[in-house]
Amino acid sequence: MAVKNQVQLITYPDSMGGDLKTLKNVLSTYFLDIFKGGVHILPPFPSSGDRGFAPLTYLEIEPTFGTWADIREIGEDFDVLVDMMVNHISRQSEYFQDFLKKGRQSEYADLFITLDKYWKDGEPLQEDIDKMFLRRERPYSTFTIQDNGEEEKVWTTFGKTDPSEQIDLDTKSPKVKQLLTDFLQNFKEQNVKIVRLDAVGYVSKKLGTSCFFVEPEIYEFLDWVNDLADTLDIELLPEVHSHYSIQYKLAEHGFWIYDFILPYRILDTILNKSSADLLHYLKIRPHKQFTMLDCHDGIPVKPDLDDLINVDEAKKLVDVCVERGSSLSLILSDDHKDVDGFDVHQIRGSYYSILNCNDDAYLAARAIQFFAPGVPQVYYVGLLAGENDEERVKLTGEGREINRHNFSLDEIEASLKKGVVQRLLSLIRFRNEYDAFNGEFSVLESENDEVRLSWKKEDLHCTLFINLKTSKSVIDYVDEDGNAAQYWI
Repeated sequence: MAVKNQVQLITYPDSMGGDLKTLKNVLSTYFLDIFKGGVHILPPFPSSGDRGFAPLTYLEIEPTFGTWADIREIGEDFDVLVDMMVNHISRQSEYFQDFLKKGRQSEYADLFITLDKYWKDGEPLQEDIDKMFLRRERPYSTFTIQDNGEEEKVWTTFGKTDPSEQIDLDTKSPKVKQLLTDFLQNFKEQNVKIVRLDAVGYVSKKLGTSCFFVEPEIYEFLDWVNDLADTLDIELLPEVHSHYSIQYKLAEHGFWIYDFILPYRILDTILNKSSADLLHYLKIRPHKQFTMLDCHDGIPVKPDLDDLINVDEAKKLVDVCVERGSSLSLILSDDHKDVDGFDVHQIRGSYYSILNCNDDAYLAARAIQFFAPGVPQVYYVGLLAGENDEERVKLTGEGREINRHNFSLDEIEASLKKGVVQRLLSLIRFRNEYDAFNGEFSVLESENDEVRLSWKKEDLHCTLFINLKTSKSVIDYVDEDGNAAQYWI
């Protein structure tokens, strides 16, 4: 299959009405012509943490969300995208629970990275850890085996608890490759069309390195899983938060990549009313990308934009976001902070709130996203022009919940009555249906307080013009009868 060059939705299985069956009804009732590119359903699997990102298995659906039949039904009208956390699996999975009981005698022992696979006697060296790109204070957890009382240190890249809920998989192991094969084959049977390889940058571990996107080892794994996916007619989307040069390497390798640079670039353009950096970026970026403004985590800053942004200017932009209610996630590893201590990993907040709930500014941001080459994804909170959810942060203690509001059916219907949402739906329809977006893209000469972008295919062409002083946006285009037309967004 080929990924469709049309707009996709990103949503949790329970965030638009409460479960998958309701999600299907919401999509069919309100958005059948909106998300022609598909629906990215954030992990609907049984999970022990991280809102789905600590999966026990990919062979089942969490019963409170629904069943595989619900996924298949959604797949009848929309290409379904799901995540596979290739780097880790839940501590509560049957595989790791068996290891916790039996230790090295478990049939699943080789799925995991006991530290003796890398360090003599299983004792990690701090000099090696100091070089790693850390997501927690140390990259391992210690467990006591039930049957013999022995301690086992196991690699755990992620996890807020100690010991971690997310246990790394040894992707060099034939048993792990068979497990991932089983998972992907099941996706095929359940009508899944696209799989996002979440946390894939961490699967390549090599002492003396950052243990992140280690070359050429990372390509050996990616090529293996890509060959497997090809046999199943599944498209892959590697998810890698890193220096932009690594993303470009993935693009050169032929993979779809995420444009984690665009959300910040657009935000900077709208807030500072200056387009020079954005337009330069749009001229040089790879085209085979998925684009976004918002997602379940936050707006990427470091390391995605290292060497692309001025730190002093970035601090000012971050300060504006915080003033408008955003929170920040920070880089833990000292080696990956800037020399002056700038350590912002992601800006957490609703994109609509960050733009001060200014409808024109928000729609200008979406228009730039939709005109940038690639497959646009719209996060469900952004779709409904949702605002920061401080209550969920207080309730859960999780900062990312600020942009993870669960909408009831009544709230969805109320949001659909907002002018900004109806204008966004109209813009999505134009992006889906106007065939020039399958043609040639150009960045036009623009004043610094303007944005001019265009697409052309045969006799069809459209040009986006944004006045950054007013945030007003208009598209000039040729209609199906060959007449010049204007669409004020």
